[in-house]
Amino acid sequence: MFKTDSRRSGEILKELLFKTNDLNVKVSFNIISEQEYDSWVSRQGKNRYIVTILGRKITARQISSVSGIIAEQGLNIETITRLTGRMPLDEREQPAAKGCVEFSVRGNINDKEKMQSDFMRLASELNFDISMQEDTMYRRSRRLICFDMDSTLIKTEVIDELADRAGVGEEVRRITESAMRGEIDFKESFTQRVRLLKGLDVSVMKEIAENLPITEGVERLMEVLKRSGYKTAILSGGFTYFGNYLKQRFGFDYVYANELEIGEDGRLTGNYMGDIVDGQRKRELLRLLAQVENINIAQTIAVGDGANDLPMLSEAGLGIAFHAKPKVKAEAQQSISTIGIDGVLYFLGFKDSYIKD
Repeated sequence: MFKTDSRRSGEILKELLFKTNDLNVKVSFNIISEQEYDSWVSRQGKNRYIVTILGRKITARQISSVSGIIAEQGLNIETITRLTGRMPLDEREQPAAKGCVEFSVRGNINDKEKMQSDFMRLASELNFDISMQEDTMYRRSRRLICFDMDSTLIKTEVIDELADRAGVGEEVRRITESAMRGEIDFKESFTQRVRLLKGLDVSVMKEIAENLPITEGVERLMEVLKRSGYKTAILSGGFTYFGNYLKQRFGFDYVYANELEIGEDGRLTGNYMGDIVDGQRKRELLRLLAQVENINIAQTIAVGDGANDLPMLSEAGLGIAFHAKPKVKAEAQQSISTIGIDGVLYFLGFKDSYIKD
């Protein structure tokens, strides 16, 4: 980079061109004003952030409102990029339609708490999801993604399905809902619910597994993650039988869940084997898998919906609450509530054009 006035610029450029020709190298020139240069210098060293908005459709009002909050906080918007492809008009009202726009911003935030609060209020009013991440070297080098299973990868709680077959559905469901809201200890609730399943024939498990309602976007998400070299894991407070079914179907690398004890008569005993996979255990497993894969914890992602997912959501480099309970959504780093689980790809910076290629 060099500075020159208009009278000498032609002479300098000519000398440079002769020299580069002698050295057999190519050089390109961009002329910038002093004002543009000063503006560029002033931005160096300031924090960089990525703000992502996504929903069934993205409107001009949403983009304008988010831009206003960013500006109020003293941040400069450097680029605005559409990550999703443009939809034909007749597809915009389809249930699976989705839109995503990414803002690259730079600067020092005036009031981070107020900014987050304003984002959440706006997202609720205009029905979209919003994420804000620091734009660090780890954002595009995540390597391990860990998922909860029930109400995250599948649209049900398996233990409720088992309870319905055992005729204790209402009782188990009440305990499940209380545990997911964080009102009672997960280990105690788990023990109570498993005890109620005593006597259920294990053949029921195969029937339930083959008819699990899969969450929107799981197949697309897993196909892209595997193609991109990510390691994937299921860390579930549910049961290994169903986790292994999903592993075989979608290609997960790891499954850690709870093992139901089966009696010699082929029926559930009402007990379980081994340690319960609760919230703290999920956190430990996340750390363990990061060590096994020889990656920094900042390169991990966790996705879940319940209170017992919070420890791993807070531990991971990127924690995402997916269609989560209010308590979980309030405490998580990021959240997705308006579209399918493949929305995770946009938080990682994937474009639809990349995915299709």
